[in-house]
Amino acid sequence: MDYVSALLPPAVMAVFFVGVIRVIVKTQGGANKAKEDAAVDAALARVEGVRQSTATPPTADA
Repeated sequence: MDYVSALLPPAVMAVFFVGVIRVIVKTQGGANKAKEDAAVDAALARVEGVRQSTATPPTADA
C-alpha cells in the first residue's frame, strides 16, 4: 500500500491543477471582459498620467 500513499499527492495536485486551468479558461472573455479591459485601460492611463506629470521639461535659466 506504499504505492498508494506515494501516488496520492501527485494525483491530488494534478486534479487541482486541472480545476484551476478550467476556471481560468472559463473566466476569460464573456460578460466581464469589457469591465476588465476598462479597468486595465484606466490603470494604464493613470500610470501614464503620473509618469507625464513627474517628467518636467528642462528649463533654460542660464
